[in-house]
Amino acid sequence: MSQPRRVGITMLNSMAGSDLAEALDRHVAWGIEVLDLKDGLFGKAVMDLTDAEAGRVAAMARERSLSVYCLSTGLFGGDLAEGRSAFEARHLGRVERAIELADILQPRLIRLLVAQSAGRGRYAGCMEHLRADHPWLVEMYGRAADRIHAAGFGATIENEVDRCLFRTPEDAAGFFEALGRPERVLFTWDVQNLWQMGAFPTVEAYELLRGAIGYVHLKGGQCRPDEPGGTLLWRSGLSEASWPVADIVRRVVADGVSEVICLNPSHGQPRVADRWDDFTEADLDFLRATIAETAP
Repeated sequence: MSQPRRVGITMLNSMAGSDLAEALDRHVAWGIEVLDLKDGLFGKAVMDLTDAEAGRVAAMARERSLSVYCLSTGLFGGDLAEGRSAFEARHLGRVERAIELADILQPRLIRLLVAQSAGRGRYAGCMEHLRADHPWLVEMYGRAADRIHAAGFGATIENEVDRCLFRTPEDAAGFFEALGRPERVLFTWDVQNLWQMGAFPTVEAYELLRGAIGYVHLKGGQCRPDEPGGTLLWRSGLSEASWPVADIVRRVVADGVSEVICLNPSHGQPRVADRWDDFTEADLDFLRATIAETAP
């Protein structure tokens, strides 16, 4: 009998607690072997660590037989309205620092974010907007990806919410086609984030994005039951989400596009006012069961 494809599971480190030692111990207790480091690191975001602090994080991980999968920086997540020079200094100019930290922490990936733009809404698509107003941006991402690759790490770019350039799967697919570096930089598809920007998650959306995806972030979320495919309203665990989580995860696993799947905390309001349920352990169980039942 064929064996299920082995796919790792991780989560944003802060989901396991604000005290780093306790959070790492919780990763071990939950059977998580790889880390996605973002914030909550001695009270700092990953890019704000000193070399000594990064060394402490690396040592604490090694003591627990944990390795770092992704360094989740916030680089490139700014608004394009600040202009090319300021954007380059704030984001491309700090890629070297991310690489210095990666040399200490040894991640598989360094994450960049999809930029924001208040002007995106004036255009039907992301690339139409960039060609008209910010023709320098794709090349700047390319320079960052090339430098990260040359340093021996993989680059990944994740979609965010609010004024994010990506509103549809077509936006993401077109951007990565223009970037033209599939061997150097891949898409971190945050499924719920793209939903919040207006594109409800479907298997068809996954199919369009499959060639660009290298890492998948999951969180649940619910819309009104009488409005299937509607706006995200409520937080939820993966098992209760309004979108087809299991169907998409099975495709991700079977296609081998994401060697690790990362849990994120769900956005949306609580279903019961003033009660913020923690879905983390239930989501781990659901995700493990879904992966285990998926044969290559």
